[in-house]
Amino acid sequence: MIRKALSPAVRMVRGWSYRKESKIFCIGRNKTGTTSIKKVFQQFGIPVGSQREAEHLAPDWGVGRFDRIEQYVRFGGIAFQDVPFSLPNTYREMDERFPNSKFILTVRDSADVWYNSVVRFQSKLFANGRIPTKEDLQNSTYIHKGWVWKMNRFIHDTPEDDLYNEQSLKSSYLKHNADVKGYFHDRPAQLLVINLKNADAAKKISTFLNVGKSIEKVPWENKT
Repeated sequence: MIRKALSPAVRMVRGWSYRKESKIFCIGRNKTGTTSIKKVFQQFGIPVGSQREAEHLAPDWGVGRFDRIEQYVRFGGIAFQDVPFSLPNTYREMDERFPNSKFILTVRDSADVWYNSVVRFQSKLFANGRIPTKEDLQNSTYIHKGWVWKMNRFIHDTPEDDLYNEQSLKSSYLKHNADVKGYFHDRPAQLLVINLKNADAAKKISTFLNVGKSIEKVPWENKT
């Protein structure tokens, strides 16, 4: 369900003003701190779009349709994170549809660290601690039964008997980061690349967004 448009009063948040058509997108892949940065946005007083509503629209990304995602963004908040905004090329569509927006690419120390975090998290969530199988993902009731499997096939091209192929997943992570940096290479004011574990991460985000408020550190959510 598409929410009503934000009231004019929301356009001034704790002293931070923004253009009506501009938004903030965290576009780092999942398990790079997308939940933690949501907490940062909230501590800055920035309205964050509902992750669950966005996840229901994620299959649209899989078939290259962005109209409903655009409508959700237009009326659903100011800042957005996680699926489908963490997925490849969504940032291109959002940049075209919401000019002058800000984009934050969250990263981990290395592709190895990211991969191990993904495997641990999904093993815990979908398979009681072991690496999930096709059947595990198909039977997961997260969002609704079948959603997790559908999204896995949209996102990854790994064999069905080797869903978490290390080389494939690491390559996809590195390619996404490189593509984002290349896309914004001549527009540094619109992209912040940040590792949230760094001591100065919160300060850098505050400066990048010009929120006029600082927090001591980034909260660490969903540790894996």
